[in-house]
Amino acid sequence: MNTLAGHAHGPYTLYDLDALPEEGARHELADGWLTELPGDLWHDNAADQLRAILKQGARQDDADVHVAAPQQYVTTPAGIRKPDVFMVARDVARLALERQSRTYYGPDLVLVAEIVTPRTASERIDRVQKVAEYAATGIPHYWIVDLEPRPAVTLLELAGGAYRTVRKVKSGEPVVVERPFPLTFDPARLSEME
Repeated sequence: MNTLAGHAHGPYTLYDLDALPEEGARHELADGWLTELPGDLWHDNAADQLRAILKQGARQDDADVHVAAPQQYVTTPAGIRKPDVFMVARDVARLALERQSRTYYGPDLVLVAEIVTPRTASERIDRVQKVAEYAATGIPHYWIVDLEPRPAVTLLELAGGAYRTVRKVKSGEPVVVERPFPLTFDPARLSEME
């Protein structure tokens, strides 16, 4: 990571994040500290596939949601997160576009999904810290996607201020949800290459 002028040891701000090469493309900001996000072809492909599945499902249901682009941020009590995939109401996305903002506030989110990169520091963040952060923010749906050994999706739903596991779906089984809109897909699709 490049050292930021005047902030060699933090704490950092959104402005510092944006000052990184490619506008902080592979970083998050939590509790004033920048964290580099892992990424590889498999991870990024799964995020792209899930984004496409959600977009197609939203179109088919004529759902009033927008599946956010990967260069956008979400604010949480800890700071600035960059979910792999998330959805907001279409009017919230329209307002952000009009304001030329790349940042959404946690309460505006309908669903967040994180693709876990095993054996990295971000695995603990996705499975523990973000579960607490996203719940405290009030995001109704959180999906944790595992790619090893085969794709699987853990569906979490907010209930009483905390997430409860609704179901864990493995490759070969259908993910079937009614909220935020009706959708059915096999997690195996997340490892398909186009």
